[in-house]
Amino acid sequence: MKKFLIGLFAIGLVFAFTMPVYAFDSDFGGYWRTRAYKDRDFNGTDTGARDVTQTDMRTRLYYTAVFSDNFKFVNKFEYNVTWGDTVGGDIGADGMGIFRIKNSYADFNLASFNFKVGIQGGEIHRGFFFSDDFSGVVATYKGDGISVPFMWIKAYEGGMGDEANDNDFDYYVVAPSFKVGDAMTLKPTLVYMYSKDANKWASTAGFDTVKIYNIGLDADVKLDMGSLWFTGIYQGGDVEMPVTGDTIDASAWLVALGGTVKAGAADIHGQVFYATGDDADTDDEFEAFYVPRGRSYYWSEIMGFGVFDNQVSSGSCADQISNIMAANIGVGFKASADLKISADLWYAKLVEKDANDEDALGTEIDLKVTYKVLENLNLDIIAAYLFAGEATYDGDDSENPMELGTRLSFSF
Repeated sequence: MKKFLIGLFAIGLVFAFTMPVYAFDSDFGGYWRTRAYKDRDFNGTDTGARDVTQTDMRTRLYYTAVFSDNFKFVNKFEYNVTWGDTVGGDIGADGMGIFRIKNSYADFNLASFNFKVGIQGGEIHRGFFFSDDFSGVVATYKGDGISVPFMWIKAYEGGMGDEANDNDFDYYVVAPSFKVGDAMTLKPTLVYMYSKDANKWASTAGFDTVKIYNIGLDADVKLDMGSLWFTGIYQGGDVEMPVTGDTIDASAWLVALGGTVKAGAADIHGQVFYATGDDADTDDEFEAFYVPRGRSYYWSEIMGFGVFDNQVSSGSCADQISNIMAANIGVGFKASADLKISADLWYAKLVEKDANDEDALGTEIDLKVTYKVLENLNLDIIAAYLFAGEATYDGDDSENPMELGTRLSFSF
């Protein structure tokens, strides 16, 4: 790991010092974390099949070449390793682990438009629809109190060959944002997902032509004692099946509401979300809220990934919010400038019952303590326990899942 970081830093220095000193400025930043955690009985049984106790780490390094106020070149690199594995975490630590170029894009302004072209990160509807890195273009018009981004996300490239372009899968997004007074921000969003022949992409295998649209709204309100937020999405359109040639209409929706009330050093927060599932008795409509790839909304520690996003309990949709209703109430308390404590209670169930005619996922308790060890260096201690419902159990000898772990992290 040390050799890798030194090598990457050396490449950056060579690049910087071999260019004219007046050509551009260089900005460096990054993020680092190491986690040690234990998961037990995540399949709702005492078999131990999904028990894990391990330590892992992540390093992110950011380098931006700033040519002017209107033009910069952004790059983000990521390195992941599990302690003791054979690809970088073992004795010698000379392996490459999992190395990623997360982002590499040009960011420039022309008149009232900002353009980001390349591999970049993006979020739509707080992650209920999309929160991930992607290849594409974001062109944003910026006016007085309003911004209008136009996004093209290349989800899948069909490649070379006769009619290979039919296999492309693209997302097109318009998501204007504007202020209503000083306290409210509204973001109506229109999404169109299209492929002429989606069957070649693993994420849409089983579909032929896909034409799905989303109409949604995000609202954020600032209050004197806290804040409120809302997200609502309706999904329509249709998909064609390659074997039968039948056309199935999409008819799904998602709604979410949350907020925080502050009282001195304490706060009370909560949220609820509901996403439709597919009714097995209806074969001419696709009713589950659907995104082929890109959804990522983290919620509870055990059922919704949380801090230790290695796995989730059986039956849960994880961060891919669909066919679920979940509700949360929690409290936070800042005991001192360096210490914060929070406790959350979650309840979740399936909207449409599973193959065993069950829908209860369970009730989860999450506890988190965050301590500022040094400036920018934080230590989190997390404990979570799920009183599992019947839709979580995966066998006869039922057990309740639990998780315990720590995370040491800093950013610069």
